[in-house]
Amino acid sequence: MNKISVIIPCYYNELNIEPTTIKLLEVEKMFDDATFEFVMIDDGSKDNTWNKLKYFKEQHPENVIIVKLAGNVGSYNAIQAGMKYATGDVNVLISADLQDPPELIYTMFQHWKKGIKFIVANRINRKESFFSKLFSNTFHSLMQKYALPNIPKGGFDFVMFDKLLRDEAVKIDERNAHSIYLLAWMNFEMVCIPYERKEREIGTSRWTVKKKIKLLIDSFVGFSYAPIKLISSIGFILGLVALIYAVVIIYQKIVGEIPIEGWSSMMLIILFVSSFQMIALGIIGEYVWRTLDASRKRPNYIVETIMK
Repeated sequence: MNKISVIIPCYYNELNIEPTTIKLLEVEKMFDDATFEFVMIDDGSKDNTWNKLKYFKEQHPENVIIVKLAGNVGSYNAIQAGMKYATGDVNVLISADLQDPPELIYTMFQHWKKGIKFIVANRINRKESFFSKLFSNTFHSLMQKYALPNIPKGGFDFVMFDKLLRDEAVKIDERNAHSIYLLAWMNFEMVCIPYERKEREIGTSRWTVKKKIKLLIDSFVGFSYAPIKLISSIGFILGLVALIYAVVIIYQKIVGEIPIEGWSSMMLIILFVSSFQMIALGIIGEYVWRTLDASRKRPNYIVETIMK
């Protein structure tokens, strides 16, 4: 009998715990060749999430693991904690807000039984605001083009993966990593199952613009060196333009023509080049900072309480 570990990061989800677990227990009944293990991580919530998780654990003591982190470290670090304590033959990552359909787990499991080690439920549409859709679609398009060409369009957070991938991800233990992209980076054969993401019906999302921007930077720096290549390309172009400009000035001096004058144009060039240099230093600094952060070997999370 196979075991499926369902890993669920929770952050301010007190209202979602009960309906989510009820739905997952209903999905479990669809299986006659697998048992479920629920690994639920409280990512430093300040509401009643932990008590809700404890109640669920009391109702199902044999197949529920709950982990309370000392503070909020972000959903992807919480996922890493879930991976560490999961014991299943295959694993599922799903959010606690029921925007992703849990019944897809059955279809995903059929692909896993055929030997596919990474199954992705990718969003072909989402019932969210225009700006949320725009940010998400732009982010995933950039990642697909410049970092991970094997990922599907539309983005994904709902995945199933073999214990081999889980063990490798735990072993890597990378800082500032997008855990799901890390699984895609391993480049195992992948199957994609398209679906439409539902609108959130319970609670309010804590996925702020600040967190989205951090995720964008972390993902690009973690999986792509395209920003460094862009700096080099722009630097080369600016250098070529400067060389051509210098040749023009020298030529005018030689032939006796009046050289181009005007402090305004010169200041514009200086400000433009200086701005580029500051942006370039900021991008390089992101890479350097992450190298320093990794060298310190501080843990991605600290477990306050665990109940197995």
